[in-house]
Amino acid sequence: MMTSKIKLLVIDDDDINIFIIKKIVEKTGYDVDMVAKANGQLALDYLTGLLSAGQELPHLILIDINMPVLNGWEFLEAYETLSIHQKVDMYMLSSSVYENDIEKAKTYRTVNGFISKPLSIERLTELIKQITIVS
Repeated sequence: MMTSKIKLLVIDDDDINIFIIKKIVEKTGYDVDMVAKANGQLALDYLTGLLSAGQELPHLILIDINMPVLNGWEFLEAYETLSIHQKVDMYMLSSSVYENDIEKAKTYRTVNGFISKPLSIERLTELIKQITIVS
């Protein structure tokens, strides 16, 4: 089991969703360092800053699809061009019920899966447990 903090990046432009995820994180009982970015461009800037500083990337990234500036898909396109060698678990977290969005998520090599909103404590705990096993 991991003793260090689990780093979580949430990319979502909805403050209410961010607040809910933060509360869910607290209820998991795990030591999680959560960072939220309101769009894909801010998230890319954050990640490239970590990379250039030689810092550890988030262990888990949750990405919304519909956001201003750079949406979830555009973020993934840009993310997959970065030279990232650290294992990062990445999930699309969306209120989309469109089957084509779920299928599209499967086409990205960096995406582990698709989670429909709202995120549950049980689902987040499951994702965190997967991280601790792999790390």
